Amino acid sequence: MSMFGEEVVAQTALWGGWWIVAGVVIVVVLAALLVIARFFQLWLPAYLNNASVRMIDLIGMYLRKVDMATIVFARIQLVKSGLYDMTVGDLETHVLAGGHVGALARSLIAADRAALALNWREACAIDLAGRDLVDAISTSVTPRVIVVPDPAWRRPFIDAVAMDGIQIKAKVCVTVRTNLEQLIGGATEETIIARVGQGVVSAIGSSRTYQAVLENPGCISKEILGKGLDAGTAYEILSIDVADLDVGENIGARLQLAQAAADKRRFQAEAEQRRAMALAEAAEHRARVQENYAEVMRAEAAVPAAMAGAFRSGNLTGGGAGGPPARINATGDHVDSGAGGGSSE
Repeated sequence: MSMFGEEVVAQTALWGGWWIVAGVVIVVVLAALLVIARFFQLWLPAYLNNASVRMIDLIGMYLRKVDMATIVFARIQLVKSGLYDMTVGDLETHVLAGGHVGALARSLIAADRAALALNWREACAIDLAGRDLVDAISTSVTPRVIVVPDPAWRRPFIDAVAMDGIQIKAKVCVTVRTNLEQLIGGATEETIIARVGQGVVSAIGSSRTYQAVLENPGCISKEILGKGLDAGTAYEILSIDVADLDVGENIGARLQLAQAAADKRRFQAEAEQRRAMALAEAAEHRARVQENYAEVMRAEAAVPAAMAGAFRSGNLTGGGAGGPPARINATGDHVDSGAGGGSSE
């Protein structure tokens, strides 16, 4: 019994080991099937649509952490549309560069249907430049209307002044379509709005009267179109139409009134300056008069002292009318100043 028991135990252990190995194999196979099923559900639609996506390509995209579904369905869209030039590798490269493969595929299909000259490299460059390629293709097929001024500015009109000083308020509609050749590096819609606004102001400002603008609004469109405002932009201007014209204030008269008020204030300031200068000059003259009067007073105060000194020195002279001058001494007696030199009485 002991030998039989040992043999049973050995066989049980052997079978147990085989069961463990079989379980591991089953788990591995199931995991492999799950992985293959994940790739297979993408490979099968591509195969059925003749998109030729290999299983090894799907595994590579999975390892490189690329969105496989986006690339596969973009490839299917391109192939079903008759565009066979783009391979799976091209699509994956564009995704790794930061592009949007889904939008790129839709744009290429739309350009092909509209007979627009857009190849794969140009489309990739436009998409990587950050431009909305779907909107660009849509605008190329269906031109878009841009309102000037932009409603986002919260200004309903462009204000301009004719040569007669009357203000005119204008609103313009610009019809544009995308210029795919200048989409990379071309100016955006904001530049078109700014240039057209500048052209409106220039056209109205060069008109002699506001009546001429109201009578012929087409002169605004004609002058703006002749300037080639779409040069260097991503758009081509098809037409410029004046949507609304309105007469505003008399800016010329208001400026003249403001200039007259400014001149009045200037003249008043100059008159006040002259008045202040006259008052200062009069005050200076009064000061000089007071100074001269003080000099006279000092001179008059010195007269008695001078007369007293003359008395003391005997130099004060006096005489009758027509007679010789007489010298008066310090005692008040007359001293004869004639040639004989006699004494006075």
